[in-house]
Amino acid sequence: MNKKVRIIKLEDLAKKLKVSKVTISKALRNHPDISPLTIKRVKDLADKLGYVPNYMAKNLSARKSNTIGLVIPKIAHLFFASVIESIYDTAFENNYETLLTVSQEQEEREKKHILSLLSMRVDGLIVSITQETKDTTIFKRVLQQNIPLVFVDRVPDLEGVSSVTVDDTGGSYSAVMYAIKKGYRKMAHIGGYPHVNIGRARRDGFLQALNANDLPINEDWVVGGGFGEVDGYNGFMKIYDKKNLPEYILAVTYPVALGIYNAANELGIRIPEDIEITCFGKNSFNEFVPSMFNFVDQPAKELGKQATNLIIQHINDPKAFEPKHIELKTQLIISNKPKSEPVG
Repeated sequence: MNKKVRIIKLEDLAKKLKVSKVTISKALRNHPDISPLTIKRVKDLADKLGYVPNYMAKNLSARKSNTIGLVIPKIAHLFFASVIESIYDTAFENNYETLLTVSQEQEEREKKHILSLLSMRVDGLIVSITQETKDTTIFKRVLQQNIPLVFVDRVPDLEGVSSVTVDDTGGSYSAVMYAIKKGYRKMAHIGGYPHVNIGRARRDGFLQALNANDLPINEDWVVGGGFGEVDGYNGFMKIYDKKNLPEYILAVTYPVALGIYNAANELGIRIPEDIEITCFGKNSFNEFVPSMFNFVDQPAKELGKQATNLIIQHINDPKAFEPKHIELKTQLIISNKPKSEPVG
C-alpha cells in the first residue's frame, strides 16, 4: 500500500525552528520585521520539507486572493489561445494568478464556472460569453456582490460593466469594401448569432458596405449560426442548396471559414479560385504558410492585456473605478496564396 503523504503546515515549521507561527508566516512573506537570517532559515526548511501555502485559508483571512477568474468559450483556436496567454502574462507581471475555465459555448456551463470561481474567492472575473448566452442574471449577481467584472471580445447586453472589444463593424466593412474594389458583386456572409455582439456587428459591417455601394442583398446569402467549423460547413451547404453560388464570402470567424472550406472541398469547389473567403481571425501557421483566406487580424494579445489591466485597476481601487469600454482597431491582411490556373 502507498503511504499517505503528510501535508506540512506552518505549525510544523514553527516547531522545528522553535519560533511562533506568526514569525514563520512573516518570514515566508519577506516581512521587514523578520531578519534576513531568519527568513533564509524558514525558506530553506520550507523547501526541504515541501511546504505549500494554503491559499484558500489565506484568502478567507485576508479577503484578497490575488487571483483572477477567467471564463472563455473555447481554447482550440489561435484567437482565444492568444487572449488567454496575454491575460496570464499580464496578470503574472502584476502578481496575480489566473484560474482558467472553459464554457465550451454552453451557457449553463458558463454559469457553473462563474459560481465556482466566486466560491474560490477570486478578486475579479474576466469573461467572454458563449454563443448561447442571453440571460444576464448571473452577471448581475456578480455586480451585486461588488466583484470586479470585465468582458473581453464577446459582451452581453448589460449596462455598467467594462469591456474590451475590437471594431467588428469597421473590420467587416473594410473587408467587404476591399472585395468590392476587386470587382466582386455576388457577396455572401456566413455569420454568428445576432444576439452576440460580434455576430451582430460583423453582419452590420457587411450590410453597410453593400448598401454604401448600392449592391443588392441576397437574403439566401446572409446565413446566421454559431462560431465553429460545423456552422461554416452547414452555412455553406445551405447556400449551395439554392443552386446559386456567390463569388465572395465573409466568414464571422476563422473556424467558420474552415468549415466553409471543408464543405466546398467536398463539393469540388476551389478556394480561393472559385470563391474567395475573408474571415475574422487567423491560423497559427499564417506567419510561415500562405493562407487560403484573407483575414481581419484582431489584436488578440492587446485584448487580453487591456482586459487584465482593467480588472486589476478595478480590484485595486473599486470606489474610484468607473466602467470603461475599450475598442481596438483591426487590420485586413490579404492572402499571399497564389490562385492556380484552371485546368483544361
